[in-house]
Amino acid sequence: MNTMTLWHISGWEFAALAFAALLVGFSKTAVSGANTVSLAIFAAVLPARASTGVLLPILIVGDVLAVLTYRRHAHWPTLWRLFPAVAAGVVLGTLFLVWADDAVVRTSIGAILLLMAGVTIWRRRTAEAEQEPDQVATRSGRAKARSYGVLGGFTTMVANAGGPVMSMYLLSAGFRKLGFLGTSAFFFLIVNVSKVPFSAGLGLIDGSSLLLDLALAAFVVPGAFLGKWAVNRINQRLFEQLVIAATIVGGLQLLLR
Repeated sequence: MNTMTLWHISGWEFAALAFAALLVGFSKTAVSGANTVSLAIFAAVLPARASTGVLLPILIVGDVLAVLTYRRHAHWPTLWRLFPAVAAGVVLGTLFLVWADDAVVRTSIGAILLLMAGVTIWRRRTAEAEQEPDQVATRSGRAKARSYGVLGGFTTMVANAGGPVMSMYLLSAGFRKLGFLGTSAFFFLIVNVSKVPFSAGLGLIDGSSLLLDLALAAFVVPGAFLGKWAVNRINQRLFEQLVIAATIVGGLQLLLR
């Protein structure tokens, strides 16, 4: 972790990180996927590898708030089916981070953001073909869970960008709003906490990064309350369009940087 880089950020850069932290809270309790914008902001302000370690505890704070809000709506059979494949994806992502330098990670994050934007667009177009959540117990449902789980684990380890993958999976499995939010809340809390030892072992989390997280965590809470207030009021179609546009801009910025 480049401590000098972390603490030599300008006031405007800290403001951008604070806004990104607020978006994390909002995305966890209202519109999953909005934190891809946060990912782009963190990767633009901080070194790409370091940004993943700084963002992870912020995401965990948001996950805790989401679990407290929607804990009664989780669908645990779906979660248990996903976890083995996600674990494999996390291991693959860890091996990739051992090999990749900052430039490769930055380019990979940009490419993943663009991929996730495409996935989200495709998800919205195919969301009509829904199943009941318990149909993921079929053979095709298990195969889909494994494929999405591995991709979700890899993207969340490399770039904290597993949200759109899991959003697409949960929507395609037929989850409605509260079930979606409750299941994804527990999913990401468990997955993100499990990533902490891997990130610490890679040097992406240390005392300096945690101090920065402590300063930024205060902005997650109002974002989560704003999301809880807005979840039944927001025009989600327009917001998703804005999130997709911001994600594409962030991905291109990282690729062209």
